[in-house]
Order: sequence, then structure tokens, then C-alpha cells
Amino acid sequence: MPDDPPDEASGPPPGRLSSLAAGFQRMRRRSQARLLGGLTLGTALGVSTPPLDLRLLGRTLLHAALVGVGAGLVGAGFFAGLEYTQDGLLGHLGGYAPLRAHGERLISEGHALVLRPLVVMLLPPLGALVAGLLCQLAPEARGGGGDATIHAFHHQGGAVRRRVIWVKALASMLTLGTGGSGGREGPTMQIGAALGSTAGRLLRVDPRERRILMLAGVAAGMAAVFRTPLGAALLAAEVIYRDDFEAEALVPAILASVIAYSIVISMYGESTLFARAPRYFFVPQHLPLYAALAVLIAFSASVFLAALRAVQHVTAKLPVPVWARPAVGGLALSLFAVPLILIVGTRFGTPGHALGILGGGYGAAQVAITGADWLPGGWRGAELLLFLGAAKLVATSFTIGSGGSAGDFGPSLVLGGLFGGAFGRAAAVLLHDPTIDPGAFALVGMGTFYGGIAHVPVSSLIMVSELAGSYDLLVPLMLAEAIAFVALRRRFLYDAQVPTHADSPVHRPPAALGALSSLRVADVIVAPPEETVRFEPRTTMAEMARALANGAPQLTFPVVNAAGVVVGAVSAASIRSLMTDAGMQLLAVAADIMQMDAKVTVTEQLGRVMELTHSTGLRQLPVVDVDGRLMGLVDEADVTRAYVKLLQTSTA
Repeated sequence: MPDDPPDEASGPPPGRLSSLAAGFQRMRRRSQARLLGGLTLGTALGVSTPPLDLRLLGRTLLHAALVGVGAGLVGAGFFAGLEYTQDGLLGHLGGYAPLRAHGERLISEGHALVLRPLVVMLLPPLGALVAGLLCQLAPEARGGGGDATIHAFHHQGGAVRRRVIWVKALASMLTLGTGGSGGREGPTMQIGAALGSTAGRLLRVDPRERRILMLAGVAAGMAAVFRTPLGAALLAAEVIYRDDFEAEALVPAILASVIAYSIVISMYGESTLFARAPRYFFVPQHLPLYAALAVLIAFSASVFLAALRAVQHVTAKLPVPVWARPAVGGLALSLFAVPLILIVGTRFGTPGHALGILGGGYGAAQVAITGADWLPGGWRGAELLLFLGAAKLVATSFTIGSGGSAGDFGPSLVLGGLFGGAFGRAAAVLLHDPTIDPGAFALVGMGTFYGGIAHVPVSSLIMVSELAGSYDLLVPLMLAEAIAFVALRRRFLYDAQVPTHADSPVHRPPAALGALSSLRVADVIVAPPEETVRFEPRTTMAEMARALANGAPQLTFPVVNAAGVVVGAVSAASIRSLMTDAGMQLLAVAADIMQMDAKVTVTEQLGRVMELTHSTGLRQLPVVDVDGRLMGLVDEADVTRAYVKLLQTSTA
């Protein structure tokens, strides 16, 4: 069975309306089921199929639920595999005990470890080397995973090869398990995307639904590893744009992330990633401090991006194969980090290696939030956190910039937490204000750092709140996120992001549609009004089915009110999809299933016809006069012929 997904999947079966309760008929849904295949002008020009109507509890949500189950199980397995790999290689073999966040402990610490510096120095380059070789099987699995996921959405129709699931998982376990400085989120983002794409291919959905399932997989994978169901769903819909939001994917993403989250906590227990103070009180007088923190975070984020791009630039010029570049980054990481672990750790009374420089570093962020026995107070504590932040910035640049299979979300949280914690401690000393909690500034710094460089201000503040299990800092987070979002407008962590829907190839109609502006609806109108079967808003389901059974030669039936004005349209596909439902036969009327405002005037351009057929899914539209009265129907097949004739004329 080939691994690569097909370019196009077969059309999906029509959806079903939700059951209508007799007492709620005033809240009727005016929705349209999807149309079955057939050659249309949209497919001829490469326009993607119409958007799914997510108001219907139908097939898409069921598919998203299946994706959530798969991502929950795979995410739980990936998390466990990563922890056991790190414990076996970096822990027992190298004697390195990484700092742990509150909710990060899966394996209990058995006995004291004895650090073996030489072994720890060899592990990162060896792990990165094997991971680089493994990524030869799926080159898109190199790097963090976020950029590749976003690129797949915009340029591959949501198609991600299924081999990415296991290649990315194993490569990330090797990279992170041997000390690579990166996070788990990029790998789980790409693994979830591959799961969603694979599900879409197996279920034979169309490209648009495949993209939605891909984003549902992203959300489910993130929720499984970080236990942030709402933030993960928002991130999946927000991260693919710089200034926009994939709204139609939000409901499936929420459902998938909730299911994945439920599976993981049923296996590992319910716990937030970070411990925190019992309460963070809102002090309006501290808002200027949070604004200053946002400026500092924006500056440090810019430095991080510059360092990341510098390492990418240098490693790209090295005379070594692409698969060997992560090993070069791993060697640079070892030469930089191991001396710091020995010197700095010993000086501050830690076990000599628990500084958070290697691995994910979530424990370092935990120290910035709640402190530690070995963390000095006052200025020395602020200086140490600032130093650890700078060291983590360099270490992460070596790993991710050289193409190592590790995410950038986790390090961004850690960097923001360390710089924010240092700022909070310095502010407390300078202002002699006992109400300043450095942990609050650490948490705000975490969300602001990633939210600024990834251009995801909404999802990042929700994710940080969920990671800490508290929404006490929502107002400071909103302020800091807004400032950083403006300050980092020209800085991008993900090059594959596009500004808005209009800039995405999957949402942008081809330029060829502009040729239709020279033609009017009057040029292609078909079916005189007296031959057109039409419904009233109160036409029952049985009557509509009868009209269809009598062989009415229409794809769309206009819905006309008592004044003779067209108020909507019902597709033949919608009627067919609901004919077998006894509840619909009794309760539904034309007003329940019609598309409102699905009509064009006789003087409009044919380009407008294609816009409406694209947005509504109707292959035939009612044509009305200036008073809204029916004049006939415009068929997409006739528009196709008009377009082809126009091209032939222009090339003659």
C-alpha cells in the first residue's frame, strides 16, 4: 500500500441534520448538506470544495473524535517512550538528572545518579546523528515540526505521509532522550497532523475536511502531551496564520483535544505541568511592570530568533550531508553545556547537573515560578535565572538550528519563564515591594515569549493558564501579549505561516476566475420560471421528497415566500440525504434545510456565481430580478462551458 496520500480524495457522503425537537422549531437550522462529485468549474479551476457546515453534528465531528482517540493513545505512548529513553540513556548511562516540572514526573527517581561528564558529552551528538539518519526516510520530519505542519496545511492540502508518525516519534525520542535542548510540542504537533491526515485518507474525505482533520490531530497531540485541551485547540486554529484564524477547524479541534486529554489523564492522572502559588492577586499598580516585561521579552525573543537563524545559516554551509548536521549541533551543544553543568551547578550547590540546560528544561521554568532550595534570593537569584536563560537560548539554538528533531514551543516557555522570573526578582529588589511575586512574572513571560514570536497571542495565554492551572494572570497576560505582538510584528518563528486566509493557496481562488468578470448571469441563465419547481418555507420533507421522486430536473430548488420573493435554496442532495430519516420526515420543512441568501441577480458577474457556489456548495443558484423575484437558474455546468468558450476565444 503506497505511503503517500493521493492528491484528491473521493467526495464525501452528505451530512445529516441534528434531530429537531418539537418545542424548538423556532431555532431551525438553515444548513445545506454537501454535494456529491461531478465535474464543476471549481474543480476545473482548482478551487477547493466548499467549507463544511460545522453546525451539524455529523461526519466531520465523528471523524475528529476518531482522530482524538488515536492522537491520545499515540501521544501517551510518545510521552512514555520519551521519558524512558531519557531515563535510560541520559539518566542511568550518563548519570544526568534533569530538572523536572511539577507534573512532568512519570518515572520515580530510584537512586542517586553519578554524573559521567564524558558520556553526557557524547550522547547529544550520537543521538542527533542516529535521528538524522532516521529522518532520511521522511525528510519532512527534520527540525521542530511546526513549520512542516503549517506548510503541509497551506501547500499540500493537509496531506502528511503516515510514515512521519513513527519517524518523527523515534527521531524526537533519540534527540531529546540524549539531551537535545528542545521541546515535545513540535514533534507532537507534526505527529498529530500526520494522524489526522492519515485518518482523512483512510476515510476518503475531500481535501478541505482532510485539512480540518489534520488540525484536529495537531490539537489532540498537543493536548495529550501538555494537558491543555482548550489552549491546544486554539493553537491549532491560530498557528497557521500570522493575523487570522481557521475558525471552521475550531469545533473539531476542541472535540479531538478533549478526547485525547481524557485518554491521557485516565492513564497518567490529572495534573498541571507547573506548580504555582495558591493565588496570584491582581494588582493594577503592577501593570506598568508587566508592560516593561513585555518589552524585555520581545527583545530576548528577537535575540533567540537571531541566534536560531545564525545557526541555521552556518550549518547549511557546512561541507557535511544534511543528515549529519544535527550531530554537529549536538556536538556544539555538548561542548557548550557540559562545562557549565560542572562549574555553575557545583558553585550553586545543585547535584552538579540539574540546571535545565539539556533536555526540555521545564524544570528550570518551574524553578523560576516557585523557586528552589539552591536558588539564591535577591540579586543573585535574578542573575542566576538570567544566566540560565542565556545558556538555554544558546543550547536551544544549537539543537533546533542544526535541524535536530525537537520542538520550539517548550524552549520558548522555558526562556520566557527564566527571563520573566529574573525580571520579577529584580523588580522586587529595586522597588522593595513585597506584593511582587516573581512567579507571576515568570508565567506571564512564558506566554508572552512564544505568543510573540509565533503570532499566537490568544492560544498562548490560554495554554499558559492551563499549564499552571490558574487564570489569575489573565489580565497581565493580555497586556503583555498585546505589546509583544506589536513589537514582534516583523519577527517570525514559523516561516511557513501566511498572513491571512486570502494569502493561503488553499483558500485563494485561482487568478483564472477573474476572466469570468466579463460575463454576466444573463449570458448563461437556464430554465424559464414556469418550468422551475419551487418550494415554500413551510413545504414539508415529504413534499420535497415527492418532487424529487417525480423527476424534477433540478439540482437546486428555490424557496419562495408568500410575496413571491426568493428567500433561499434547497439542494437535491440535502433532500436525498434526509429522506431515510423518519424524524426529518415528520419535523423538517424547507426553511430548516435551505441556504439563506443563496441567489444572484441577472446583472451580476459570473465570478460572483463561482464565489457563491464555492461558499454554499450549491451547483445551481436561483436567479432573481431587482425585486428578488425568480427569473430562472444558473447552472455551474453552463458557467464551465462559458469559461471554456471564453478561453478558446481569447486564444484564437
